[in-house]
Amino acid sequence: MKKYRVESGRSFRLEDFDPDDTSAFKGGKQEALVALEALNKKLERLQELLFAEGKHKVLVVLQAMDAGGKDGTIRVVFDGVDPSGVRVASFGVPTEHELARDYLWRVHQQVPRKGELVIFNRSHYEDVLVVRVKNLVPKEVWQKRYHHIREFERMLADEGTTILKFFLHISKDEQRERLQERLDNPEKRWKFRKGDLDDRKLWDQYQEAFEDALRETSTAYAPWYVIPANKNWYRNWLVSSILVETLESLKMQYPKPEIGLEKIVIE
Repeated sequence: MKKYRVESGRSFRLEDFDPDDTSAFKGGKQEALVALEALNKKLERLQELLFAEGKHKVLVVLQAMDAGGKDGTIRVVFDGVDPSGVRVASFGVPTEHELARDYLWRVHQQVPRKGELVIFNRSHYEDVLVVRVKNLVPKEVWQKRYHHIREFERMLADEGTTILKFFLHISKDEQRERLQERLDNPEKRWKFRKGDLDDRKLWDQYQEAFEDALRETSTAYAPWYVIPANKNWYRNWLVSSILVETLESLKMQYPKPEIGLEKIVIE
């Protein structure tokens, strides 16, 4: 999985990552779906263990262009996990209440507690992406935020949070097909906004903003992974594989039961 990890301090270009890549899985779609089902079972057990142990905190950050597959990734990868220990936090346009405070204030309130896995559907990275591309604040303001974000995530990591960040990488042609499908399908049309077309016109500017954000904020304690996402099955398998591998590396254990339970007989 290291081929998809953005290494801190190295040169990084999105164009070096093929959105159609499926090379890490030696098989086709059907085999991957079987493997994904097995990963789902592992994730269910690991998430239960995370909750039971109550020691670690896990934060998963999902970022992508419009129609990049964030919702689909959440729906498929986390299928079957216990909702009492998993939570999704979505970040839309800030409210007036949130804008009256620093940009990380609303984000900090959503970070995981011990035993919890939290998924950020969009995140604090919007403040170096949308804010930058749409010129909502001057460059001298958003440029400082890379440092803020690195230190914010360092603090979370130092306090026991395991952080995984996934950029779901699709091509411009794939986005066009997905947006058109939303528009054509009455059951998906509710997800389409006219503003999506305005953002699509800014594709190159967003790609540059993502590239800089990933380069500047991928660290040993909060790494970014570029996930080829043109193929949904590969995207889901790859995210699941990295997540399961990371959770297994925590070497979690169930709490020891009370002494003497083996002698209890329930009548």
